[in-house]
Amino acid sequence: MVSLENLQLPPHNIEAEKWVICWVLLDNELMHIYDWLSVGHFDFYQKEHQYVYEAIKTLQTKHKTIDVVTLSDELWKMKVLDEIGWTEYLYDLNTFLLTTSPCGEYAQLVKEKSILRWILKVCQKITWDVYDQKDTTEILDSIEKRIFDLTQVNMSDRLVHVKEILEKRVEDYMEIVDNPELLDQRKVLSTYKKLDDMLGWFKQWELFILAARPAMGKTSLAINLLLNIAIDQHKSVAFFSLEMTSQSIVDRLLSTVASIPMNKITKWNLTNDDFHKMWEAVSVLGESNIFVDDSGSLTIPELKSKLRRLKIEKWKLDFVVIDYLQLMSWAWWKYDGNRVQEISQISRWLKEMSKELAVPIMALSQLSRNVEQRIDKKPQLSDLRESWAIEQDADAVLMIHREEYYDPDTDKKWVTDILIRKNRNGPTWEVELMFQKTTMKFESYEWGWESDHDIF
Repeated sequence: MVSLENLQLPPHNIEAEKWVICWVLLDNELMHIYDWLSVGHFDFYQKEHQYVYEAIKTLQTKHKTIDVVTLSDELWKMKVLDEIGWTEYLYDLNTFLLTTSPCGEYAQLVKEKSILRWILKVCQKITWDVYDQKDTTEILDSIEKRIFDLTQVNMSDRLVHVKEILEKRVEDYMEIVDNPELLDQRKVLSTYKKLDDMLGWFKQWELFILAARPAMGKTSLAINLLLNIAIDQHKSVAFFSLEMTSQSIVDRLLSTVASIPMNKITKWNLTNDDFHKMWEAVSVLGESNIFVDDSGSLTIPELKSKLRRLKIEKWKLDFVVIDYLQLMSWAWWKYDGNRVQEISQISRWLKEMSKELAVPIMALSQLSRNVEQRIDKKPQLSDLRESWAIEQDADAVLMIHREEYYDPDTDKKWVTDILIRKNRNGPTWEVELMFQKTTMKFESYEWGWESDHDIF
């Protein structure tokens, strides 16, 4: 009988395998994304890649740096370094990504090709059993078992015993105790003390919703958060605006950093002192890792591609802001459903993407007009516009309320209330921030704040 393997090569993608290994070499922290790639099931088709990935997993277990030097040493210990082409092949892998278009689907592609090969082997074995004319009952029982085993190839890495998770978490805790500086590196803080006390910090794998009625300052607060994270904490942030141009965003950034009133910038009414402040702000912003996208009709596939490419090319992504949720579309073609269902799909995808990329995502959201019709104007979760799924998917929901907007004679003229209406990992409460109108800058409240600032 002619084997199917003699007719053509089994399904595989060598380029995707190289990409996966290269990504790990460039950023060891992303190794957790590939935990579901198995050595035992030979997810990698090329023998050299099987050896390399096995060595990578060994180094990960030992909590060692994964690079060409350590990998070469581990492969030498495994006595297979000569089989992969010595260190030269590792250096080729290490530079592979620099000449290849990045794609976040490659790891999944490696897994899918592996499953297809496994299916092919199962089919071959079943075919051989039939040609051997074994007992029919025995063949049927064998087929049933092999099909069940086949389904486990794709499922076994999804269900994990709690003992394995506990062991991994204990290792994480011990690593933080031994290296406390690692915890600070992972933290993404708002730098507003009371807000950080409530939220802890903007954690990886979490979706945050910042919601408000128009003119409450949600875009301004989001920009303040970006600046605090990028400049004060030296982290990489991305701002996707579906409403403002990149020029308008930069004007706001300059106004806040340089403490130049926004109306002076928009009117081009700048003094020599203003220009001096601006050049200093330009220098500070230029050295920061702030990435801006002003695509007015951003779709989910486009955003997915841009986020993955940004994380791959810059090797790091710590915080993402999308302004705002209701302006997004599921795809460039018409969504097959109503708008509420489309928004639900979008919010669910944002949550999944935060988990996949291990990056906190904050999506700005509009509130319904129900707020305006109540005596108490403070927004509630039920005021989220167009979909209850936003509330369900979010790990935390922050809402903005300015009493001055509804009551010009209020004693809280400069106060902006940040209402934490949902907090999956902490308490719900209200935090007061002070809003400097001229530069649209939010600051933590301190006694005597009003007398020290130009609030008009």
